[in-house]
Amino acid sequence: MAANRSFLIATLAMNQTLFFEALGKVLEEGGHGVAYLCFHERSHEYLASRGKRSFNAFGGEARTREIDLSAYAWPSLNLVLSHEKAVFEAYDSERLLRKLRGYLAACESALDALAGTVPGPLVLLQELGGFLSNVASFYAARRRGLDGIFMEPSFFAGRVFFTRNGFAAPQVQGPRSAAASDAVAAYLDEAVARQRVVIPLKDAHHYRGPMRKLTDLRHMRRLIEKTVDKHMLGKGEEFSHIGGHVARHARMLVNSRLLARHYDAMPDEGRRFVYYPLHVPADVALTIRSPQYVDQLALVDFLARSVPQTHEVLIKEHPALVGALERRRLTDLLRRRDNVRLLDPAIKNYQVLQRAEAVITVNSKSGAEALLLGRPVLVLGDAFYSPCELVHRVDSLAELPRRLAEMLRSARGPEPGAVRRYFQDVWNASWPGELHVAADANAQALAASLLAYLEHEHS
Repeated sequence: MAANRSFLIATLAMNQTLFFEALGKVLEEGGHGVAYLCFHERSHEYLASRGKRSFNAFGGEARTREIDLSAYAWPSLNLVLSHEKAVFEAYDSERLLRKLRGYLAACESALDALAGTVPGPLVLLQELGGFLSNVASFYAARRRGLDGIFMEPSFFAGRVFFTRNGFAAPQVQGPRSAAASDAVAAYLDEAVARQRVVIPLKDAHHYRGPMRKLTDLRHMRRLIEKTVDKHMLGKGEEFSHIGGHVARHARMLVNSRLLARHYDAMPDEGRRFVYYPLHVPADVALTIRSPQYVDQLALVDFLARSVPQTHEVLIKEHPALVGALERRRLTDLLRRRDNVRLLDPAIKNYQVLQRAEAVITVNSKSGAEALLLGRPVLVLGDAFYSPCELVHRVDSLAELPRRLAEMLRSARGPEPGAVRRYFQDVWNASWPGELHVAADANAQALAASLLAYLEHEHS
């Protein structure tokens, strides 16, 4: 039986809070301590009204002046701020540093209040993210030697990865397994047969066009609620950049319409190409895990100059954020590089992956899907499959032209049996549970997974 622990759960929005409340209930029933650190004031009020031990991340101005940023083990403060700058398009560094200090003050106060008052060792638990709330809580916990656990979706639906004490991707080496289990083999067969993109339930609502997002009644209601909370009631929350959020989605709608004339259909049979599936712009996978590749258009430009003249470079916008890239830069790239083709985002990713002679990716799950389809994969960044023996890895862009030419000359994909054995390794490295699903059965499964993972890490 797992030893008693206590958890400080950081939550950024109400949907997270309802999910974490269900998880916390199961942990408490197992004898573990649970408290919440809320970067969403309504969540704090909700949890406090239900008798939960909750800390409000807003309103700690008095202690903010005591915060010494040099006391924390940042890799670089500019890097720490970069995710929020990219997502919110908020470029005032001094203002962001004030926000960071305020969050650190709230985190330190919460940790002081919990010290010596909770059973067992204290663990910080949160969903993976690069926002200043995630960053502040993580580094405040690490300054005290506490474990910080991030959760994120695995490649497999209904399973998660846990990572401890760092933002880096979990590393799944292999293939090591002797064979794929019947369950894993059936999952892989169904994924290929249905050409099913791996979409976590928590992100499913993002996979819609800009118009549907702007006209969604739920989004309109949330816009009104957020506006009232911020401007009339003065409630704080992490995602309070309301005007910028609406403006970005309106811009995406305009961009998607203007880009339509540049969209290409799938090339005819016989046309040779490599494929770079565009990642979600400003995603934590780029801004924090592989920040050297945040500028994807610069990367595609270099790829166009690196690919052999016998091949074209196909790119396609991520279906969750069509129109999010800088349109003028993208169209200028298409004008200058006549071997680059922008595919219609309505084309299924699997269609392109199956035809590509090579798939180049920073750390997208499309790279894992390409591996599943037996395509040669070149990975540039920090992905869970980076150490896999079946993919090609470059540690410097200077290596890209040579490695890509070698891949295309050999024209060999990974051996199917080895691929299946590797995905068994991925299954074994992940744990049962789904993020943002508050159902009791899921909370039970995820709590058991979390406790088993911590026992495994400390054994």
